[in-house]
Amino acid sequence: MAETASFLVSSNSSPTLTQNITTIRTIAESPGLTSIPSTYAFTPAPRDQVVSETQVSLPVIDYSLLTSGTPHQRSKIVHDLGKACQDWGFFLMINHGVPESLVRSMIDGCGGFFDLPEEEKEEYRGNHVSDPIRCGTSFNASVEKVFFWKDFLKILSHPVFHSPSKPAGFSETSLEYSKRAREVTRELLKGISESLGLDPNYIEKALNLEQGLQVIAANFYPPCPQPELAMGMPPHSDHGLLTFLIHNGISGLQVQHKGKWVNINGIPNSILVNIGDHLEILSNGKYRSVLHRAMVNNKATRISIAIAHGPSLDTVVSPAPELLEIEKKAAAYIGIKYKEYLEIHQSNKLDGKCNLDRLRI
Repeated sequence: MAETASFLVSSNSSPTLTQNITTIRTIAESPGLTSIPSTYAFTPAPRDQVVSETQVSLPVIDYSLLTSGTPHQRSKIVHDLGKACQDWGFFLMINHGVPESLVRSMIDGCGGFFDLPEEEKEEYRGNHVSDPIRCGTSFNASVEKVFFWKDFLKILSHPVFHSPSKPAGFSETSLEYSKRAREVTRELLKGISESLGLDPNYIEKALNLEQGLQVIAANFYPPCPQPELAMGMPPHSDHGLLTFLIHNGISGLQVQHKGKWVNINGIPNSILVNIGDHLEILSNGKYRSVLHRAMVNNKATRISIAIAHGPSLDTVVSPAPELLEIEKKAAAYIGIKYKEYLEIHQSNKLDGKCNLDRLRI
């Protein structure tokens, strides 16, 4: 039986949050703003090497070949999918079947929420990481000494669907988008299971994806007068299995690859997909969750929407025993209940892969 970790959330990292700081939108729209408050200023990292996506060969996965390709095409795309998970922990997905109009409506709907008067958003300023609808600023302002240049909206969309009542039509749009995203995730995880040498349905059954957690996280990054000092999101990995990312066309995402930060703009109507910590655990480190960060600019507002797919909250995630047997390797991670990991992840500062590092054997 796999060893299981049990972490107690200390009083210093309580899942109860307090967020009384001014929203970043209010700060950014302050008349005559020419510099950022000191509480938003990070020390620049001059050694960071940043390259454009044209300088590297980003993995591109044609989703349609997983679902409607010939046996040969499917076999090749399963191989390519595994290679992308192993080499990058990230890929661009094309021909995914999610209507472009739905993606646009989702982005517009989130933008509409951030455009609401502050008093109309007040009811959603939750105080606990498990609140089904929660908006705020930065990531976890209760423990951060320096804040991030973003406002956010987080929604639990599965196994029970939630949505704010405003703006008009947003609930219907987010419900449809979350359903489509789960369908695509299910097929991707079948391909990833196969690429690991496991049964196509292994991940879905072992992690109880029928009751799996799905979280929509929309981020609002307004123009910043000193983008070289501010940070939208610090280097971090995501919890869960797979995260889909869409945005309003304003670049800002950077992914770490071989020690360099790669600017990611994507392909029109593509969805950016990154591997989460729990797929790294299940694959015993063969597939790695990717470090990524969000940068800000001084010209245009960036809106990005991540939708994270994870196991059921009560599932203990550990390296797949069948995979350990195939590869004749010992488990490299301690198992942990997904709910415990999620509370730790959401209740502390974002700091690389520190939460995952606690589970390494």
